[in-house]
Amino acid sequence: MTTLIDSTIHQHQACIDACNKCMQACEECLSSCLKEPDVQARTHCISMLRDSADICSMASQWMSRGSMFAKQFCEMCAMICEACATDCEKFQDAHCQECATYCRKCAEECRKMVA
Repeated sequence: MTTLIDSTIHQHQACIDACNKCMQACEECLSSCLKEPDVQARTHCISMLRDSADICSMASQWMSRGSMFAKQFCEMCAMICEACATDCEKFQDAHCQECATYCRKCAEECRKMVA
């Protein structure tokens, strides 16, 4: 069982977990997209995957340290994850479809932070 050092951060745990899962899904999808035969058609999607992975990682860090700007950062994270999901959904590969699902879940949890 994981024990959190700062129990006040626990309220953000669902969002932290969603961001971490999304970051991993985006990194895995990016690696897979680079191996696809139509990699040139995926350049925008690959850029979005990089942006999404980066912002998810940072959002998780900012929430974990209790940053006073975490909510604003999560708002931006939600926008980027939604855009990434939209791009991934254009491709029928299992890795893209799965990534889109994680991106949408992350965006949903980030919006809860902002509300």
